[in-house]
Amino acid sequence: MKVLLDTCVIYPTVMREVLLGVAAQGLFQPLWSARILEEWALASRKLGPMGEVQARGEIAQVRAAWPNSEVRYQPAMEDRLWLPDPADLHVLAAAISGSADIIVTENAKDFPRGILAEEGLSRVDADGFLRGMFEANPGKVRDACEGVLAEARRLSGEDWTMRSLLKKARLPRLGKALEAAG
Repeated sequence: MKVLLDTCVIYPTVMREVLLGVAAQGLFQPLWSARILEEWALASRKLGPMGEVQARGEIAQVRAAWPNSEVRYQPAMEDRLWLPDPADLHVLAAAISGSADIIVTENAKDFPRGILAEEGLSRVDADGFLRGMFEANPGKVRDACEGVLAEARRLSGEDWTMRSLLKKARLPRLGKALEAAG
């Protein structure tokens, strides 16, 4: 399954790391465009003077780890498309060009299901997507999440629980499902 990751789900570190950790388990092929990665870098400016620098380093790592994930498309493709927010047309164009099955985004209002269906696409938020992945492949998703939890503990020096980390990362249903499964 090919999944286009919108900027809003790859910019937040823990959410991105969980998504890519699950992808690394072989459960889906992540896709993005150069513009999506650039939006990530620019959004990181709000973290302070080093935010964009750090993001560009992370983007280089993501590109190296996933060399076949970056989708290219003809800019004219956007001309035939419509979305409520024209600034999101590049996301839809990338999804179509990459033959994605799903767009994972937190921005539901700007990606109406009917319009996506016309292009053979659907959308889901990151928490719903990952919860579904967990239900289908609990061991692999748990392994990915445990790796992210260990790294969060190492980097922050805090003794995060899985549920608290995922709740903070706006993945509360996944955190609850992992906790309930023991």
